[in-house]
Amino acid sequence: MRMIIKPIQIYLKPEQDQALRTLAKCLGISIAELIRRSVDMYLRSLPVEEDPALRLVALGHSGRHDLAADHDRVLTQAGRQ
Repeated sequence: MRMIIKPIQIYLKPEQDQALRTLAKCLGISIAELIRRSVDMYLRSLPVEEDPALRLVALGHSGRHDLAADHDRVLTQAGRQ
């Protein structure tokens, strides 16, 4: 499966740039891949209370009776809206 990526521009301090270049070279990966991995690690480290998905939980009675069986599809559709 091909990864869908979105380009983004950021501004780094010179020492951040140098540290990223050095670490990426040591790991044998691109700076972009290092930044993606770093963002993933940061997002996984957030306390559960700050997880954006929790805003979907217990928001009230939806009137739907298929949530237990179709929760993946329903959450995917809700995330697109």
